[in-house]
Amino acid sequence: MRDLTIVDFLSELADRVPAPGGGATAALHAAQAAALLGMVARYTTGEKYTAHAETVVAVIAETDTLRARSLRLAEEDAAAFTAVTDAYRLPKGEERSGAIARALAGAAEPPARVVEAAARVIELCELMLPICNRNVVTDVAAAAEAARAALTTGRVNVEVNLGGVQDEQLRAELNIRLSGVDAAVARADWVTAEVREEIKP
Repeated sequence: MRDLTIVDFLSELADRVPAPGGGATAALHAAQAAALLGMVARYTTGEKYTAHAETVVAVIAETDTLRARSLRLAEEDAAAFTAVTDAYRLPKGEERSGAIARALAGAAEPPARVVEAAARVIELCELMLPICNRNVVTDVAAAAEAARAALTTGRVNVEVNLGGVQDEQLRAELNIRLSGVDAAVARADWVTAEVREEIKP
């Protein structure tokens, strides 16, 4: 997926194929959010920002890591969902039921990790908002909004698999991992509201 042009990726996304789909899109939202905030941090360097240099350097490193991780999760999501469709094609019986349950459990993992990555991007947006170069403050909001989309899309892509996860402990763990989504969405909304207030004519 990482080697596709944007045009080719969108063509695959629009095609009648199992993957890529919503899960991969959630991961790419998170990757774009991390990239945008990395750009903001790189514009927040130099003599004017020396008081915040340590924070900015750390944000650059972490957003680069989150961007790479999210792109990898997009690919993992596509592979996991393909495994689900392959399991459903097996002949009916116990083996098929077990394969479907395992595949659904596997398919829930990449979007759950996307949710975690996106929540961290929003935390970094909050960190950068008061100190960033004001010429790119709207990109902090853009990053928060992209991360917000990753959160909500990732959540629904975990939830769609939960019904087929037979392991009760795993299902409970996945629900716990989703439990902070609404709070993180509210924080993203706050970042955007703060930026809109700042740029208001």
